[in-house]
Amino acid sequence: MYKTENFAQNEFKPARFESKGEITLRGQKIPYHTVSEDTVFYDNSGKPIASMFSYSYFRSDVKDTASRPVIFCYNGGPGSSSMYVHAGFLGTKRITYTEAPDRPSALGPFEVIDNPDCLLDVADIVFVDPVGTGYGVLIDDEKASTFFGIEEDAEALLTFIEKWIARYDRWLSPRYLVGESYGCTRSAIAAGMGVTGGKDRTYTLTFDGIVFIGNTVTVGKYFGREIPVESSVIGFPTYAGINWYHNHPSNQTVEEFVAEAKAFADNDYLLALYKGERLKGAEREAIVKKISYYTGMSAEYLEKRDLRIDDATFRIEVAKQQDKSVARFDGRITRPRYNPELVEETVGIRDDASTDRYGSYFISALNGVIFPMLGIKLDRVFIPSYAMWDFKTKESKWNQESPRGTTGEQLRNAMMRTPGMRSFFANGWYDGATMIGHVYYTLDHGGLPLDRVCVKGYQSGHMIYIGEENIKELNDDIRDFIAGGMPTND
Repeated sequence: MYKTENFAQNEFKPARFESKGEITLRGQKIPYHTVSEDTVFYDNSGKPIASMFSYSYFRSDVKDTASRPVIFCYNGGPGSSSMYVHAGFLGTKRITYTEAPDRPSALGPFEVIDNPDCLLDVADIVFVDPVGTGYGVLIDDEKASTFFGIEEDAEALLTFIEKWIARYDRWLSPRYLVGESYGCTRSAIAAGMGVTGGKDRTYTLTFDGIVFIGNTVTVGKYFGREIPVESSVIGFPTYAGINWYHNHPSNQTVEEFVAEAKAFADNDYLLALYKGERLKGAEREAIVKKISYYTGMSAEYLEKRDLRIDDATFRIEVAKQQDKSVARFDGRITRPRYNPELVEETVGIRDDASTDRYGSYFISALNGVIFPMLGIKLDRVFIPSYAMWDFKTKESKWNQESPRGTTGEQLRNAMMRTPGMRSFFANGWYDGATMIGHVYYTLDHGGLPLDRVCVKGYQSGHMIYIGEENIKELNDDIRDFIAGGMPTND
């Protein structure tokens, strides 16, 4: 890949743009102003080495900001800009869905509307492009390792937040993090390091609450630690949800069906896998029939795999009757089956049936409407997502080491040291990438103060806000969470 930007350290000039606007939210006209700007990182000699770019939305008619919350928002990757949360559901303008979200088009024309579900009436909102993503830039290539890693990335976020709070005198304001996908990892690690410190310093930076969208918080997965439970059991709620969507095995709601499936997996299915070959005859037939009912997997499929289910082949099998395969990131979305059959892991993750449906919509909305509204005129290439995985060498550019603990451990550190801090896990029932079962397992084994933790499933995939009803529901739940509520499916 060629470099789109090649700033000499002594030539880089931080950018800053301002604008004003007004939006009607819940019957009230809300005036606001925005600041889009670089936050620059310097080396010990004072030379700029990198920038994080942010888009800050401030309600203009608030005189006392001490009690006004600030929400810091970002996507994941690692290597993703904040494009999706910005143009998808949290900004004052967003995309709108004129067709069923499970049948999207990657072609225009695209429509952008004033966001009636925006949270600007109750909180100021800051969207963050990490180093090397969006308009954020890595100025000095030799400093990549300073930012590209689990703990390095989290410390950069903490430093950014410190700088932002000082710049706008918001030390007394309640602070919330909203991260999606790897953004959940970023949030948990940053919250933990905020109270326990980083590599070379302490921060003493706390947060009132964190919203985890498409959870990557875990007690083991992604950190080289095996989870001592069958992955088929952890994935079972997601398998059931996707099967419910495509095959309609019952007249229950998806919430009811998934809850019933999880109860079966936690007890009968887990015991059946433990028994192995001791499970025979009528008992085995009954278990196979139940697994098939909840997941859509045939008896033949299950017997070939010792009753276990793996993610990749599940996506090929679950909609086999319709001659389709389903997407990993959004199990509602399908494509024709390959012949001979291939899975995403064989031809590359970017071949997933959902990854090519929305990108052009979001980038068009951002560059065509939102950036002009913000007054941004910047001679830089906007990078929606920078690949942190080298497919040629099969090596990661991202430092996976996290010596201070897993995401689950770091979140526990933050919550135990910050009485009153709350966490809200929001996951799509049809998300085959970050399955909701990992939320349940983490809550059962992570040592978190569960009276301050809530979980809710949504009728969506990895990007919960795909679809008009989902946007409203998620924003309403975040609004409730900021007000002190604890959203759930109950």
